[in-house]
Amino acid sequence: MKKRIFAGILSVVLVGIMLVGCGASNGGASGQTAQKPTITVGSKDFTENRILGNMIALLLEKSGFPVKKKFGLSTVIAAKALQNGDIDVYPEYTGTGLVTILKEKVLTDPDATYNAVQKGYESKFKEQWLGRFGLNDTYTLVMEPDKAKALGITSISDLAKHAADLKFGSDQEFLARPDGYPGLMKAYGLKFKKKNIKSMDAGLVYNALASGQVDVIMGFSTDGAIAKLHLVTLKDDKHFFPVYDAAPVIRQDVLKRNPEIATILNKLQGKISNQTMQELNYQVDVKGKDPAQVAKDFLSSQGLI
Repeated sequence: MKKRIFAGILSVVLVGIMLVGCGASNGGASGQTAQKPTITVGSKDFTENRILGNMIALLLEKSGFPVKKKFGLSTVIAAKALQNGDIDVYPEYTGTGLVTILKEKVLTDPDATYNAVQKGYESKFKEQWLGRFGLNDTYTLVMEPDKAKALGITSISDLAKHAADLKFGSDQEFLARPDGYPGLMKAYGLKFKKKNIKSMDAGLVYNALASGQVDVIMGFSTDGAIAKLHLVTLKDDKHFFPVYDAAPVIRQDVLKRNPEIATILNKLQGKISNQTMQELNYQVDVKGKDPAQVAKDFLSSQGLI
């Protein structure tokens, strides 16, 4: 009889312990914060885009998102990677989006260009452009000042008259894209001899110009080396080059699942002028600093991380 009473008491105690345990377990689960998804950030294969890509990654990490980086992509590969889900967000340029990706005609108004890519990307790719950083990184042609002065070259139209006798340095992408060299040939009648066109990494063009390997190079208006090395940029007197306002581009399905990302990345809206971007690029291209560190230092200076 005592054994039965003891067994009954023991059963009640065990059931009570199990119930308490279950309650504690459930309470613990409800109190846990759900793990945020990993966001894959892409960038293109030049200094500025790597800096901007690192800024995007750092802001996301600051907000608790695990981040994976896929950097060093070409324009076409980056666009396809975003469409295919291989990356979730990357910094792009409005002029590139309009002409190279959407295959639309050049627009010269910044807001009209931004609105056009926003509409086009949404309808064709289900992607969204977030707030513009503030810089317009348009293409430019660059020369040493003494050479340009000796030949009387101040504009691309002037250059076209001398192109047959000059050597041109450029990355492969500019030589192929419609808003690059092929378009310049049509707009200006600009024709360098094939043997005088030197294809190289974008990071090497300024060294090639300084060493005399080439006479003219493709550059970007935000390149730090232009001001620091006192180089001459040629006037685009026929207004060929589009506006290239930089901004993050992200798939809408990523934003739908994580709407706070728009607020996080829009903290950079209007924060980076051309002059600021020139200085950041200079830190990497001339002083040899790591793009990730330059991005981190800038965000820290702005109180964003």
